[in-house]
Amino acid sequence: MGPLYAFANQKGGVGKTTSAVNIGAFLAWQGRRVLLIDLDPQGNASASLGIDRTQLAASVYDVLCGRVAFGDIFTPTSVERLTVAPSRPELAGVEIELADAPEREYILRKAVGALDEFDHILIDCPPSLGVLTVNALTAADYVLVPVQCEYLALEGLAQLMQTIVLVRERLNPNLELFGLVMTMFDPRARLASQVAQEVRAHFPNQVFETFIPRNVRVAEAPSYGEPLVQFDIYSRGAEAYEQLTHEFLRRETQLAARRATFVNRALQVESYPERAPADGQYAATELSAALAKRLPEDE
Repeated sequence: MGPLYAFANQKGGVGKTTSAVNIGAFLAWQGRRVLLIDLDPQGNASASLGIDRTQLAASVYDVLCGRVAFGDIFTPTSVERLTVAPSRPELAGVEIELADAPEREYILRKAVGALDEFDHILIDCPPSLGVLTVNALTAADYVLVPVQCEYLALEGLAQLMQTIVLVRERLNPNLELFGLVMTMFDPRARLASQVAQEVRAHFPNQVFETFIPRNVRVAEAPSYGEPLVQFDIYSRGAEAYEQLTHEFLRRETQLAARRATFVNRALQVESYPERAPADGQYAATELSAALAKRLPEDE
């Protein structure tokens, strides 16, 4: 099975689903076999790829409840080699359904364990830190955090980092922070540039060089049920996501090579404490304080 990435941020509207859909589409466009798991009850990732959720016989909800296997819900998309495990609104009730389930944090991990036909598995998490996101982090190798270039989007970053720390300590010692993607960047707004500068100062090795700009074509594409690679590959947004995907693959190769030098992943975490999410937790806390003191009102 290829590496599994959780796209997570407890705040909504930061470009999490857009990033998961478009990175997945560009990976598939480059010849990779990609599975996108829509773990958000809103089902926006499914809708963004043209899937009619009302016509689904089963969804991720049924997989987590043990009614069907993942292979039973795989849905092809208009992008060759990109497959979706779609979501429906009843997924919102999974916390109640699984309240008394033994080891409920490991349900997704067990479900994906037998999947070996994909080069990459991407999970679009809901904008919360509930049982669904914890399941994703427990199953994942890496977590990718989209961050909107606005001050309020950073307030929950410290809490997310703390969640990553707890998951790694108690549930998944192999979990690693893959990186932060700055989204909805407008170079004309002084605040956006200052936020990006502060984030990079506190996460110097974890922020992707590629920024995703504010772009109307990025916002329009989901309503047509197409990723940018099909909707408008020449738009600024598509060019940014293509560049981000190349950077994504380079970083993946670097991390895979580094992991391969160790007998097991637990030794790697101990040997490279500077990459630990715990550091990210403190950096996020410091970042929030720094921004509150230093960022003026945007002009």
